[in-house]
Amino acid sequence: MPARPTLRSLLQLPTEPQPLSKSALILIDCQNTYREGVMQLEGVEPALKECAALLARARDAGAPVIHIQHDAGPGSPYDTKAHIGSIADVVAPKAGEKVITKAYPSSFEKTDLDAELKRLGVTDLVIAGFMTHVCVNSTSRAAFNLGYRPTVVASATATRSLPNPIGDDLPAQEVHEAALAALADIFAIVVPDGSKVPA
Repeated sequence: MPARPTLRSLLQLPTEPQPLSKSALILIDCQNTYREGVMQLEGVEPALKECAALLARARDAGAPVIHIQHDAGPGSPYDTKAHIGSIADVVAPKAGEKVITKAYPSSFEKTDLDAELKRLGVTDLVIAGFMTHVCVNSTSRAAFNLGYRPTVVASATATRSLPNPIGDDLPAQEVHEAALAALADIFAIVVPDGSKVPA
């Protein structure tokens, strides 16, 4: 059976991203957590390279950049005071770029992200980072529910294989693609790579 129309198309929501220069770049959890150790992701290095390219373009365009980092406390893979939980060097924040620390999958939950975006007067978001099915997913859905227009860059995110509760394991690529397809159904514009986001 062929795929049915997306809810996005049926509701006549936008299908093309706004220019990066008119958006805010949200880099979610680009931490060493996902480059090494128990939480290392498949495809993390190519995805980080894409994040770095987006970051360079956003800086060149004068677009606001917001770095999100997850903190789960000392001894965890998300310990932001240790190397493992630090933001990766390839996308390290520059002076003046906002860094928001979160404790939940959604970057909006109990943080000042919404207030910061309202202060900036930005409604279009370009979202990248980790993991596709958790924090990218949760943040994009929350952004949509709050009236923002999120665009997710598929090549600038990645995830890991998961145990399937109804049998076998789900390969990382399947988890990644299913998460992106679910977002693209209504919550976000999903583009394959950063070249699809105009300058």
